[in-house]
Amino acid sequence: MSIKLSLVIITNNEAENIARCIESAQTVADEVVVVDSYSTDTTQAICERYQARFMQHPFEGFMQQKNYALQQARFPYILSLDADETLSPELLASIKGIKENWQHDAYAMNRLNNYCGKWIRYCGWYPDTKVRLFDKRKAQWGAGEIHEKIVLQTNATQGKLQGDLLHYTYTSISEHVERMNRYTDSMAKVAFQRGKRSNLWKILTSPIFNFIKKYIFNLGFLDGYYGLVVCTMAAYYSFLKYVKLYELSRKSSA
Repeated sequence: MSIKLSLVIITNNEAENIARCIESAQTVADEVVVVDSYSTDTTQAICERYQARFMQHPFEGFMQQKNYALQQARFPYILSLDADETLSPELLASIKGIKENWQHDAYAMNRLNNYCGKWIRYCGWYPDTKVRLFDKRKAQWGAGEIHEKIVLQTNATQGKLQGDLLHYTYTSISEHVERMNRYTDSMAKVAFQRGKRSNLWKILTSPIFNFIKKYIFNLGFLDGYYGLVVCTMAAYYSFLKYVKLYELSRKSSA
């Protein structure tokens, strides 16, 4: 017996992405639910063009917003996508098959990331496995290290789907740098609250080891020019994280 599936998306100024996202999944979704945090662009008009159920809700955090969106879905079976993600044809076919033969409480899928127009298959960026198809009676969004993640109940089972979730990450290096600065602010604060500390040795060596790991051992060099950029950014990310943690430690002891 075929199940009914709710496609659930949260948005904020996603006019550049949302149509591509909905179009990739509309043949498998029995409803489209979009929870928006007061976009000022044409996100709402685009969603309504695709007959999505569009509603606005104050943003209190990604985990909270996504769990609120789950509550708005009419069906318990959820396909949760970010606005900058789409289903590959193979993944779409896999989900259609699962709708006819639902066996687990949740399903994971590999995510392939696009960086400035280049699909990154190495650098430690792939397979980047995510759970995005699940029964909301057995799973919900919980807090991860930085990003939210699906947390399953202890008795829940999980399967794996064929095909890739296509993620359009950064359209420019400037965008990457800006977001990386925000992420490392959060990372340093969380690490400090958990009692972790930094030192000059970590600030110096962590970026070097991170670059070597991703560029050499994770075969980042096979991704060409943008592989080099991604691995260098990863090293810079590590530097920022530890230097910001070091600054927090200095301020607390001053």
